[in-house]
Amino acid sequence: MSLFEKHNATLSKAIEALHNRTFFAAYPEHPSPTVYGETADADGQAKFKAALGNKFSELKQTGADGWAGQEESPYLQEPLNISYPVFSVQTLISNSKNTFHTWRSVKADDRAGMLIESLERIKARFFEIAYATMHTTGQGYMMAFQASGPHAADRALEAIAAGYEELQRFPASTLWDKPMGKFNIQLNKEWRAVPKGISVVIGCSTFPTWNSVTGIYGSLITGNPVIVKPHPGAILPIAIVVAEIQKVLTENNLDANICQLAVDTYDKMITKELAEHPDVKLIDFTGNAVFGSYLEALPGKTVFTEKTGVNSVILDSVQDIDKVAANLAFSVNLYSGQMCTAPQNFYIPESGIKTPNGVVSFDEFAQKFVDNINSLVDNPKAGPFVLGAVQSKKTSERVAEAGNLPGKVWLKSRSFENPMFKNARVATPVVIEVDASKKDIYSKELFGPIALLIKTKDTDQSVQLAQEMAMQHGAISCGAYTTDADTKEKIADAMALAATPVSFNLTGGIYMNQNAAFSDFHVTGGNPSGNASFTNPEYVVKRFTWVGHREPALG
Repeated sequence: MSLFEKHNATLSKAIEALHNRTFFAAYPEHPSPTVYGETADADGQAKFKAALGNKFSELKQTGADGWAGQEESPYLQEPLNISYPVFSVQTLISNSKNTFHTWRSVKADDRAGMLIESLERIKARFFEIAYATMHTTGQGYMMAFQASGPHAADRALEAIAAGYEELQRFPASTLWDKPMGKFNIQLNKEWRAVPKGISVVIGCSTFPTWNSVTGIYGSLITGNPVIVKPHPGAILPIAIVVAEIQKVLTENNLDANICQLAVDTYDKMITKELAEHPDVKLIDFTGNAVFGSYLEALPGKTVFTEKTGVNSVILDSVQDIDKVAANLAFSVNLYSGQMCTAPQNFYIPESGIKTPNGVVSFDEFAQKFVDNINSLVDNPKAGPFVLGAVQSKKTSERVAEAGNLPGKVWLKSRSFENPMFKNARVATPVVIEVDASKKDIYSKELFGPIALLIKTKDTDQSVQLAQEMAMQHGAISCGAYTTDADTKEKIADAMALAATPVSFNLTGGIYMNQNAAFSDFHVTGGNPSGNASFTNPEYVVKRFTWVGHREPALG
């Protein structure tokens, strides 16, 4: 049985889910022993610990110049001391060029089979990847398992499915028969999907697999060799992924250099040199707006970006103000606000929020919001694991500086004790009241656990400001609460024009931060927060070109 035959049922279900947008998950998101094995967690943790202080020697790519690594655990605030093979840009490019014609010649069926097989291998390492993610990003255990494991694998499968389907959209060949009256003109026509060339995927420090696998697998399924350039602070999770891809490639008598890992260090970064190299044709990037815009402006490249944005919450009217406050407090606490979808600007009318029991004033809601944040933070069984740790020292400094912003400070950021990691770098949310006229304060992303309560004249102004922020500065998510159908439609239309998806009236266990593979488009590509979307057709069709040939039919 070929790998395509082995995984064809999974691929077919994934393609069907892409069209129907209903719930589909190939990889269970709960770390259940009945699914993954009784010892999977302990085994994964042991493998992670065994990697500390050692060389990561699983990669099968060739031509390393030495070893390096500078990862630090946000929980321990100590180096991981893992070193990785380091390659010159020229070696990486040369290796990729040498594999281009081989990989593009592999049939789409076989590419899909091998790529899904690699996901099955990665599945066996979800727990190891979870601990690697915890100790590079600061994510809590459950988020680290889900986001870097099953959710990332589902996003990768989504990219495979989208790419595979687009490669099947047109026939490989046909007989073209045009009636001309007394005779017909007949041509044999064929079409080839030609890959663009070398693909570079630039990773981020907070979601090293989830944000990278779509670009990796989107390029690989469409026939392009890939160079994965992780953030120097978060290498191990994606290194495991690349290693498993390389193992499947070599087992199928293909060159491991089809997918390479390009590790660098803070003092000698190679990102620009890679991106500007004339042989690099595709670039995927997640990170800050300045560098993303620089990449988008590079000539001769097809670039897919996810950049910074200003996410809003519009509060108009609610059924249950306490459930709303609890939901939003959790959203702000989750991974200490370090998700690209986390809410930042909360627009609240000065007249308050309408409820079935009367109007809740601005101050009353602010207090409920703060109380819910504190309640979660102070819950020893939940708080430390929901907030996790702060990945970057710069984020900690930003949170501290936010306390000095002009406006009433409803809640100061503070530290807390993580029962498992006494030295964890932590910061609880800071909540500040800001007048709507102070656009200079809230018209930029303040990455981290920073919440701004913006007092507006009315809901119309709230909607106008949320739309303006998204159009001018980008937004990846938006939350809105209203019990009025006309207001809901007004918000939906205004934010749709700003290319920003809205989560309406969420309470309970679903949050505006979350995105589901096969259903939610992550980033739309329609505002300054990014020019691409996980995973619409454009995300994969721009990675190859259709070329047609024709000749007269004989006989």
